[in-house]
Amino acid sequence: MLRLTDGRTHHLVELPTLRRGLLRMCVHLSCPGLAIGAADLRTLLVGDVLFRAAETVGVQARHTVDLPDLPPEQAKALDRATAALGINPPADGMAAADVHVSATQRPDTEHGVWIEVGPVRDRLTAIPGLHDGAAADPLALRLALLSHPHHEPITLTSRTLADAERTLTLWRGRVADWARSPSRPVPDSIRCQARTAITDDLGTPGVLAVLRHVAAEPGVPDGAKFEVFAYLDRVLGLDLVRDVGRA
Repeated sequence: MLRLTDGRTHHLVELPTLRRGLLRMCVHLSCPGLAIGAADLRTLLVGDVLFRAAETVGVQARHTVDLPDLPPEQAKALDRATAALGINPPADGMAAADVHVSATQRPDTEHGVWIEVGPVRDRLTAIPGLHDGAAADPLALRLALLSHPHHEPITLTSRTLADAERTLTLWRGRVADWARSPSRPVPDSIRCQARTAITDDLGTPGVLAVLRHVAAEPGVPDGAKFEVFAYLDRVLGLDLVRDVGRA
């Protein structure tokens, strides 16, 4: 079962689900100045990773987004950014949430678990997927944000994005190469490491560490490397198989 640190108690707790196996989430956005910022995108991303992780362990998930009334141009920017970052769209209408994801303050309700999202120091001139003129792959922003524990502060710089984009390019190229080899099962030890990282406090840095280890491990067959990257990308959402089959 998924376990996350409750921001109210700072203890790891198992996430509650209904008997029918449904996890209900609400992502709370602050949108300072009625504008979408990097902190809001990080909050949405944490909710999306939780959504993906729940479904990976066999739990159906639904989520809604709670945010101020935005000007039309900011509402469109939000839609554009969530699509570019590969964030699952919210559901329409839902009963009280089991989990609340928020970056700025505790939700007013006392029902459910509060997942605290750390602040973002934005040193970028333009945020990929959100602002015009941002040249980087929006999924490089996703990778940069997933490289840190979700509750810790993070600073976004042009170098951060450039490093993340290089990693994405490298991994996508390798995945495309590995896809040409016969498929091999994911080794049990690697599956266990990845599952532990995913289910214990959404440890995306640990999942990324598993990918780096697998990529560099000569004892893992190429076909198994492909399966590991494809399997873990279900949670990471980095489109690592994008270049498979391309000339």
